[in-house]
Amino acid sequence: MRCPYCGSLDDKVLESRTMANGESIRRRRECVSCGMRFTSYERIEEKPFMVVKRDGRRQPFDRTKIEKGIERALEKRPVSSSTKDNIINDIEDAAFMKGKSSREISTTELGDIILERLHDVDKVAYIRFASVYRNFENLDEFISEVKKLKKAKNSESVKSEPKNEKK
Repeated sequence: MRCPYCGSLDDKVLESRTMANGESIRRRRECVSCGMRFTSYERIEEKPFMVVKRDGRRQPFDRTKIEKGIERALEKRPVSSSTKDNIINDIEDAAFMKGKSSREISTTELGDIILERLHDVDKVAYIRFASVYRNFENLDEFISEVKKLKKAKNSESVKSEPKNEKK
C-alpha cells in the first residue's frame, strides 16, 4: 500500500480489525521508509446481479419487482403469505443459480422461472402472470394458454393413474 506521506510502497501491518459485521477490515499500517502510521480499509467489491431486458438494456436485479408481480398474480387466491415468501425466495435463488457465472439473467429466463413456480402452486395465478408476461393480444391467446394448462393437467393425471393389470 502506498504511504500517503512519502509515497513509498514499503509498509508493515501493525494491527487488523474486522469492522461492520465482517464486511470490512481496518488495518493500521506503518511506513517502513518514513515511519508514519496510517489506516487502510478493505471491503469486498461485489458486482451487482443484472437483469437483461428484451431491448438489451441491463438493470440491477430488483426483488421488489418480483414481489409485486407475484402479489398481483396471487391476489385473492388461497395462498398463505409464508408460501408467497417461499415462492419469491425460490425464484430469487433459481435466478441467481442460473446466472451464477455471468452475474446476469435475461427477463425471458426470469419470467420462465416465475411461470414454472406459479404453475406448481396455483394455476389461476399462473394464467394471470402469463397473460401479462407473454403479453396476450387477444382472447384466443388466452384460451390457448388455458388449453395447454388443461392438457398438461390431463397428461399428469393419466401418468398417476394405476394401470389395469390382467391376472
